Amino acid sequence: MISAQAYVHPDAKIGADVTVEPFAYIAGDVVIGDGCWIGPGAVIHDGARIGKRCRIHTAASISCLPQDLKFAGEITTCEIGDDNDIREYVTVSRGTASTGTTRIGSNNLLMAYVHVGHDCVVGNRCVIANRVSLAGEVHVGDWVVIGGHAAIHQWTHIGDHSMIQGGALLGQDLPPFVIVRNDTLRFAGINKIGLSRRGFTPERIAEIHDACRILFQSGLNYLAGCEEVERQVPQSPERDLLLEFIRSSKRGVIKPYASSRE
Repeated sequence: MISAQAYVHPDAKIGADVTVEPFAYIAGDVVIGDGCWIGPGAVIHDGARIGKRCRIHTAASISCLPQDLKFAGEITTCEIGDDNDIREYVTVSRGTASTGTTRIGSNNLLMAYVHVGHDCVVGNRCVIANRVSLAGEVHVGDWVVIGGHAAIHQWTHIGDHSMIQGGALLGQDLPPFVIVRNDTLRFAGINKIGLSRRGFTPERIAEIHDACRILFQSGLNYLAGCEEVERQVPQSPERDLLLEFIRSSKRGVIKPYASSRE
């Protein structure tokens, strides 16, 4: 159902069973998949490619122009997967000439006032809480939880199954499976509860814990720590993901553990 009080450009491609509420605006170079709900006052700009069964709430702005002084009006996109819940006043910029697109996967919850900058990549099944800001070209893995009011610096990479405490200002890469504190951006443990909820066995969680203990609590530098992990921790996809993330980091990795007295 498309409200008579909404504006939908005649060139927009709208799937089956899509609801568009009053005062929503949908531009011409837009694709919206089956079963979506576009809330009152939401704005879907040119370049939006939205999958199936997404819910775009009041006053959200999808595929808006990048907040980048180098942007020169090039034709770019914002690609969003299926079953996403994008809440009130969320802004998602489209890409720039850097990569051409901003990508958000499937089954994500973006709470009110989240900002996703140009050329970001967000994986699947993430929860990004209220007022989180992702600067341009941030990469977020799968199953990531970002607490409210956190801000993520441009080009930062966030690994799968990690968690960022609310209010953090993250400017270095966050490895998979790790929780980062919001005071000094140090390692604060592994995301044990999240991993357990996602079906990781106690044995595999223990192996991840052992690897992170070596990396973040042994006093070794990270490259030496990676070699020690390979000697002490059995090979697994999770171990290799963690080591590859650290070895390939471009911005440097978060600080190791320190007691609250340090």
